[in-house]
Amino acid sequence: MNFAQKLFTNRGIMKYLIAGLGNIGPEYALTRHNVGFMALDRLAAQQGFSFKMERLAYTAEFKYKGKQIYCIKPTTYMNLSGNAINYWLQALKIPTENLLVICDDLALPFGKLRLKTKGSHGGQNGLRNIEEKLGTNAYNRLRFGIGNNFHAGKQVEYVLKAFNDDEMIQLVDRLDRVGEIILNFCTIGVERTMNFYNE
Repeated sequence: MNFAQKLFTNRGIMKYLIAGLGNIGPEYALTRHNVGFMALDRLAAQQGFSFKMERLAYTAEFKYKGKQIYCIKPTTYMNLSGNAINYWLQALKIPTENLLVICDDLALPFGKLRLKTKGSHGGQNGLRNIEEKLGTNAYNRLRFGIGNNFHAGKQVEYVLKAFNDDEMIQLVDRLDRVGEIILNFCTIGVERTMNFYNE
């Protein structure tokens, strides 16, 4: 079934776009800035789907409780994430309110999760670019805390380093929590999911 046929077949089914932010390349694979990619890889392992390279992103899809869920990992690098997200929202005809972006957040302690329906990019360059491309900051985002244990001027080095040993021990549990949030976002809605999961 080709792409056009797939869109026709899925017409009438509620569709969602889940975008995990990160940077492509093995040197970035386990870095703090790639937690969005990690979350979707963990979800893929649990739900039994796999990613393939398409335009501007690695893409995958699966069905859950009657919902069609599309996942993307942009290949544009973090700072241009909005290009991929804007393209796939339009290509799949998914409304912005059915978009969920997953990214790292320096302002939150490690592992703390915060789901919001709008807000400032907070200096996160991926979110900054998404806001520019969508023309709004009113889109759903799930911020994954990575802490801010770095010296002045070392922010870039910190986010592009791998999680430390203590963080790695807790990481799988936190990523599983993200997976729960994604599935609930798509089935019970963002407001109820925020009430259940915001910490």
